[in-house]
Amino acid sequence: MTTPNELRLLPWSGPGDKPCYLSTDDPDGYMSRLADSIEAVQLVAAAELVEMASESLADEDAEPIELRRLGQALADALKDVLRVAVSRRHLLAAGESHRN
Repeated sequence: MTTPNELRLLPWSGPGDKPCYLSTDDPDGYMSRLADSIEAVQLVAAAELVEMASESLADEDAEPIELRRLGQALADALKDVLRVAVSRRHLLAAGESHRN
């Protein structure tokens, strides 16, 4: 559980691609649940892209433009997954500090 002075990195960016944070002590609140849902969608999308990439890279007839688009989609997905990992690492660390 977070305390009001602990910030959760949200799975979306603000203006200028700046990070967005949530300050709450309610992990079951609307914004926390929304962030959890969006993180889940992002992780599923990334997994699907990895599968597509494996298939496309194995296809010797894949068009360069298709591979370029796939590469961009993978880079975007990786950015999302890294944001989720940073957020969850922070939440885990916060939980550990509350147990001690």
